[in-house]
Amino acid sequence: MLINYNYTIKIIGVLFLGALGALLFNLFVLPYMISSPYFDQFQFVKDFKQGKIIINPKESVYIQENSVIEDSIEKVKKSIAVIQSTKLGLKTGLIITSDGLLVTLANAIPLNGSFNVFIAGESVSFKVLKVDVKNNLALIKIDKENLSTVGFTNANKIKLGQNIFLVASISIKQDNWVANEGIISQINEEFIQTNISDSKNVEGSPLFNIAGELVGITFVNKEGKISVIPVNKIQELLGL
Repeated sequence: MLINYNYTIKIIGVLFLGALGALLFNLFVLPYMISSPYFDQFQFVKDFKQGKIIINPKESVYIQENSVIEDSIEKVKKSIAVIQSTKLGLKTGLIITSDGLLVTLANAIPLNGSFNVFIAGESVSFKVLKVDVKNNLALIKIDKENLSTVGFTNANKIKLGQNIFLVASISIKQDNWVANEGIISQINEEFIQTNISDSKNVEGSPLFNIAGELVGITFVNKEGKISVIPVNKIQELLGL
């Protein structure tokens, strides 16, 4: 079988020049076109500036996901309360209805002793409606209305490897926040396990999916990992 070496070399040359041309276009020509007002009239440049043309799809997806999490954090912060007691320090609670129902861990409130609840840095009056020792949940009614709330995820849609994040305030003025993100590493009937490591300061904080939907309420296990009381347990507490 005869091999046409000249033809093969031409093909390789064309491929090489094409790749080189694409590289030079991305490095030099495209940035110049974007920065020059003259090229704003061209549809290609308009589409690129509006994000309709993606040069690197994988990088774009990563950036978009981070942006979604940042937006979700800002949204859910409005629904987070701080629970403060001399005995237990600062813990976190979550507003779940606009008329003032709040859920937190049962062990975030002292059995014998007083504690305070803060919303947007303001101390509010409240009463404890229910304590579910078995599932380690407590339901509190605060004397405040027109509050921001979050949506609940469908418990059946919680999956292994799902991206999640938690948010907590570590000051009663709620001017100092922490956030942490990771994935769901284990699911069973009683709790959800994550790969997130954090301190006891964040106990009671809500865990969300990247859309900002409630997945559950967090506690720190013996290994220092974030475990989660799932959303269906919270719904049972509410009688839903």
